[in-house]
Amino acid sequence: MWEITTKYRLGKLPQAALIASNVPSAVSADGFMTLSIELAHAQLAGSLQGAHKDPFDRMLAAQALLEGLVLVSNDEVFDTFGVKRLW
Repeated sequence: MWEITTKYRLGKLPQAALIASNVPSAVSADGFMTLSIELAHAQLAGSLQGAHKDPFDRMLAAQALLEGLVLVSNDEVFDTFGVKRLW
């Protein structure tokens, strides 16, 4: 949601207005659970090897790796981090 609301604010994701205006409601309505950013996530995100510098992507990769999650994304950059990816 951090990345979605940031991209909405910057005008890069105008179709996300409803989500960006009420993130808790959007998360709840779709049956998602939140995942806090923990120190271990931050440490791994900052130390992941690779040239990709996007902090949002690095955090998503770190969380997926540490929590054993599959990341839903069509962005192949996650493959360089060894993340299990769907889509």
